[in-house]
Amino acid sequence: MDNSPARGTRDLLPAAVATRDRVLGLIQDVYRRFGYQRIETPALERIERLTAGQGGENEKLLFRILRRGLNEQLPAGTALTELVDLGLRYDLTVPLTRFYAQYRAELPQPFRSFQFGPVWRAERPQKGRYRQFYQCDIDLVGEPSVLAEAELIEATTQALAAAGLDGTTVRLSDRRFLAALATAAGVGVEAQAGFFVTLDKLDKIGWDGVSAELVDDRGLPAEVVAAARDKIESLTDLPAGKVADVLADVVPGLPEQVAADLATTADYLAALDGVTWAFDPTLVRGMGYYTGQIFEITHPAAAGSIAGGGRYDELIGRSLGTEVPACGFSIGFERIVDLVGTTPAGERIAVLYEADVPVARALAAARRLREQGVVASPVRRSGKFGAQLTRLESWGFTAFLPLVPGQDTDELPQPRPLGRDGTPR
Repeated sequence: MDNSPARGTRDLLPAAVATRDRVLGLIQDVYRRFGYQRIETPALERIERLTAGQGGENEKLLFRILRRGLNEQLPAGTALTELVDLGLRYDLTVPLTRFYAQYRAELPQPFRSFQFGPVWRAERPQKGRYRQFYQCDIDLVGEPSVLAEAELIEATTQALAAAGLDGTTVRLSDRRFLAALATAAGVGVEAQAGFFVTLDKLDKIGWDGVSAELVDDRGLPAEVVAAARDKIESLTDLPAGKVADVLADVVPGLPEQVAADLATTADYLAALDGVTWAFDPTLVRGMGYYTGQIFEITHPAAAGSIAGGGRYDELIGRSLGTEVPACGFSIGFERIVDLVGTTPAGERIAVLYEADVPVARALAAARRLREQGVVASPVRRSGKFGAQLTRLESWGFTAFLPLVPGQDTDELPQPRPLGRDGTPR
C-alpha cells in the first residue's frame, strides 16, 4: 500500500510544525496588539456560496463534495448540481462574508477579524504550490475610511518583521485608479477585465509580452496599448507628496477622492519607520471583488508577493443586502515559513534512564525539570550510547540527563548538552 499523502498535499514532521507554530505565534501576537480577534469558520461551505462569483479564478479550482446517499450508479446525463451540495473553502474571505452576515449583531463595530486555517485548491502540484495550504488573514469590516488600509498594512509589516522577515516592500495601487487609467488610454469598459488579466502578467512576460498579448489576443489597437504603457511608466517611483497631483495630471478622469485616499495612505506609509513602499501602477491582484485600494508585500528572496489584500466594499453586502465597507490582508503563510527556514528548538532535555532504573524515578526527574520551565521527556537507554545521542539530537533534544542505578534520588545530575555530532559537549 502507498503510504504517501494525497498528491499536492504533504505531511509535516515535528521540527516543521514547531517552526510553523513559532511563526504563527509571533504573527498572532502582533495582530492581537492591534485588536484583531481570532475566529474560526468551517472547512466546508455551501456550494452555491463558493460558486457565486466571489472568488474569481479560484472558483475553477474548487473541490466539490458529493451529496450523501447517492447511488453507486447514476442515470446518464445527471447534472453536477444534482450531485454536489458542499465544497472545500478555497480562501478565508468568502467564509468571513457569511460569518459576518450571520453574526453581525453580536460583533463589535467595526470588527477586526483574524483567521488562520487550511484552504484547498485543485492546483497542478508543483514546488511551492499545494492543494492544501494555510492562509493567515486579517480583515477590518465596517470601517469606510483609509484608516483600514493604513492599519492593515502597518499591522502586517510589523507581523512579518516579528517573524524575522526584513527588507520587505509594500506595493500600493487602487482598482478605481486602474479603471480610470484604462479608460483614459482608450480601453473600453467591456475590454478592461481582459486588459487587467494581461497586465497582471507584466512581471512574468515583460512589456513586450504584455503588448503582444493585448494586441494579438485581446484585439486592442496598438496605439491604445502604447498609450496605456506611457501612462503607467510615467507613474513609477512617485514620492508620497506627489501622488495626488501626478495621478490627477496623468489620469484626468480619476475621481478626486480616489487620488486623495491614495495620497493619505502613501503619506502614512512614508511616515512609518522601517517600512519601504512604492506606488505600483501595474499592481492588479486577481480577485474580482476588490473595489478600491489594493496592496502587496514583496521580499527579495521570494519570486512573488508574500502578502496581499485590498478593499472589498461590495462582497459582504451580497449576503446582507446592504453595503458594508471591508478591507483585508492575507499573508502567504507557506511562503513565509519557507523564507524563515527551520529555527532552532528551545531547550529540550531527554531524561535518559537505564533499564534497571525504576520508571517512577524517571517520571519524577522529568517532572522536576518541567517545574523549572523546561521541556523534558523520559527516554529509555538502548543500543550504542553515541548512536542514541545522535538520534536524540535529530529528534530535537538539546541535552540529556543520565539516570543510572545508585544515584542519589533526591538530587538530579546536571543535564549534559548535545553536540552537533550527537556527542556530549
